[in-house]
Amino acid sequence: AFLVTYGIAMVFCGIPIFFQEVAVGQYLGAGGMTLVGQLCPILQGVGYATMTIVFFLDIYYCIIIAWTIFYLIATFVRLPGLPWQTCDNWWNSPHCYTRGMDASVVHNYTNHTTTPVEEYWEKRVLQLSEGIDDLVGVQWELLGCLVLGWGLVYLIIWRGLHASGKIIWFTALFPYAVLLVLLVRAVTLNGADQGLLYYVTPRWEELLGPGPWIDGATQIFFAYSIGTGALPALGSYNKFNHNCYRDALITCVVNTMTCLLAGCVTFSILGHIAQEQGAEVSDVVKSGPGLVFLTYPEILGIDSEFCIVESFVTGMVDNWPEVLRPHRKKFTLGMCVVMMTLGIPMVTHGGAYIFQLMDFYSASGMSLLWVCFFQTIAISWIFGANKFIDCVQQMMGIRPNNFWYICWVFFAPAVMLAIFIFYCVDYEPITYGKSYNYPRWAEGLGFCMSFASMIWVPAYAIYYVLTAPGSLKENNLEQIKTLYLEESNRLNITEPDNVLLLNGVDMQLKTNSALVNSFSSLKPAKLRLPFTFGIFLRGNCVTKLHHNKIKGRNHLYCCVTTETTFPIQPNKCKPFNRYLSSGE
Repeated sequence: AFLVTYGIAMVFCGIPIFFQEVAVGQYLGAGGMTLVGQLCPILQGVGYATMTIVFFLDIYYCIIIAWTIFYLIATFVRLPGLPWQTCDNWWNSPHCYTRGMDASVVHNYTNHTTTPVEEYWEKRVLQLSEGIDDLVGVQWELLGCLVLGWGLVYLIIWRGLHASGKIIWFTALFPYAVLLVLLVRAVTLNGADQGLLYYVTPRWEELLGPGPWIDGATQIFFAYSIGTGALPALGSYNKFNHNCYRDALITCVVNTMTCLLAGCVTFSILGHIAQEQGAEVSDVVKSGPGLVFLTYPEILGIDSEFCIVESFVTGMVDNWPEVLRPHRKKFTLGMCVVMMTLGIPMVTHGGAYIFQLMDFYSASGMSLLWVCFFQTIAISWIFGANKFIDCVQQMMGIRPNNFWYICWVFFAPAVMLAIFIFYCVDYEPITYGKSYNYPRWAEGLGFCMSFASMIWVPAYAIYYVLTAPGSLKENNLEQIKTLYLEESNRLNITEPDNVLLLNGVDMQLKTNSALVNSFSSLKPAKLRLPFTFGIFLRGNCVTKLHHNKIKGRNHLYCCVTTETTFPIQPNKCKPFNRYLSSGE
């Protein structure tokens, strides 16, 4: 049932929103914190909500990397064997059972046996306490792995993802090689067929309840990183005319196939464990953050972590460019240290309970659905889906068909709203595994983490209504007008009368004691335009200046707007807001 709902949500919600986020980031050249505000000022709070979710996500996601590093190191400790293969270690209990043990020894524990893999996870790696109110102390080995994980993240992103291309190729492709090895090994295990049959057999009666629909839709958002600001941040590094439509389709298909392959590995091993224990697949292992570590070591975390950290840094820098862009490396280092410090409670003996709490509430499906719903409304309804389609056509020369229009305007918002309502109505208190119930105060803390992001949307809307001059309609229409500009082929800075005609608007060209035609001069020319043409210039004017008239590599031109000055280096033809206050 989950795969059915997952597929429906992927086609009508996941892929359209994925494409929309990447395209908006590419068109505006900005991260997730500022893009909604540029399209619809009253919903600027969506950007702040996104950054709040990403901040929480950055804190606890690196814990997964710490667990992964721990397992990686452990594989070399007891060569040629592995420490989670036997039951004769100091952390094992009398209930530990492996194949080959005397049946009389485990007869009395038939209904209570555990595998050495499970015990290694809970009693060795986590050294798990009795509950969230019993943190006891720090698991120092995990703390060292956490520091190492954050060090790797910082070294990868300190210059920005655009400068880390070779590292990204490795972190993106190497896990697939490992996944294929694990897949071959997993499907050849005894009992793997039971696990795979359980994995692919639909239980149609479950579709009548909200559970599979909630799980399928929310998993799409997590799998595609929708609503985290990562997609606009990565899209902002693309060239203006890059074909992000093709990239979105390929990425979504590859992502889905990866999830399906990972599921085959997981359930093949679960089927093997079930056969060894004489139990059902559904009962063989507890659900929760340790699922993947009870089946096979997970190594895909580092790629996801530095992408979401980069989305947070890019969003903050784009919002305060004058202050943060010149000090981006220091700011990145500072945020990594802060997030690592806030993650230390999750490497205590009760840290897994905190991790589960943050995963369930702070970056929950409810928060992501809330943010993505208003983001889609801002782009598809207030800014307008037709205008957005025009922008996509302006960038790539490809006009999305009616399927995308219907998904952006109707299907995606309807699916997100319905799932959000189901999520609220069908809410059940959080548990760890099947036996531990969180105390009330922990559940209340979880709701505070959820509302910490969600409150930004209505709070900023109220603030905007109370403080913005003029009527609400005028302010929003003016902002939309600034972004909806069509390409002009008549842009030429060498016209004798120094006047450019763009979409019926006259713009006066002034020079700085230098003739416009004197391109041999190193003195800068200034093109004075209203702020409303900033976005158009980023996509068109810079490229045309470079292709048509500018020769040489040492000329620096400045586009002066009513708000700030954007230095342009024409020979690079990059979005000029990337150079804002950068000193380049």
